[in-house]
Amino acid sequence: MRKFLHVGCGEQKKSNTTKGFNTDDWLEIRYDIDKSVYPDYVGNMTDMGVIEDGSVDGIFSSHNIEHLYPHEVCLALAEFLRVLDDDGVVILTCPDLKSVCELVAQDRLTETVYESEAGPITALDILYGHRGLLQQGNLFMAHKCGFTEKFLSGTFEAAGFMNNATMSRGFPYFDLWAVAAKTKRSNEELREIVENHFPK
Repeated sequence: MRKFLHVGCGEQKKSNTTKGFNTDDWLEIRYDIDKSVYPDYVGNMTDMGVIEDGSVDGIFSSHNIEHLYPHEVCLALAEFLRVLDDDGVVILTCPDLKSVCELVAQDRLTETVYESEAGPITALDILYGHRGLLQQGNLFMAHKCGFTEKFLSGTFEAAGFMNNATMSRGFPYFDLWAVAAKTKRSNEELREIVENHFPK
């Protein structure tokens, strides 16, 4: 059975990841900075020393990388690279600043753009973190950096991933999706990974 590390899992489980990971072929290892969500391992993305080198076949990270300061992103991706085996891939999703900034340019900063489990979401929440959760004292939820599709792809390249593929979904999702491979993959292989893991 292959193993994937669910980085920044929060309360989410395997069924809340991707259709590719949510199969009997994959064993989920939950990793989070917040011990109250009962992860398998507690720790920060920038220092995952409790996870052995090359010990996982995949990584899933949903809406976590934006919680790091810009200078910490390279540290986190270096850790992702370290814990992956040679055939490993990262599936990552995060807010898309380009589509969110279109709302800002239209002066729609505090207009509800969609509903979430945590309540209504505005462009301000997407940019800086959900205000309701921050007000409750969950400062882990603050956003400290952001990405466009081009910048996210370049960030993976700079971190040493051999190739990647990205997608921006724009309205009404305002998110980016990326797959990044530790070793070189063909375009056909990347397309297959995208098909298995990216939302339709």
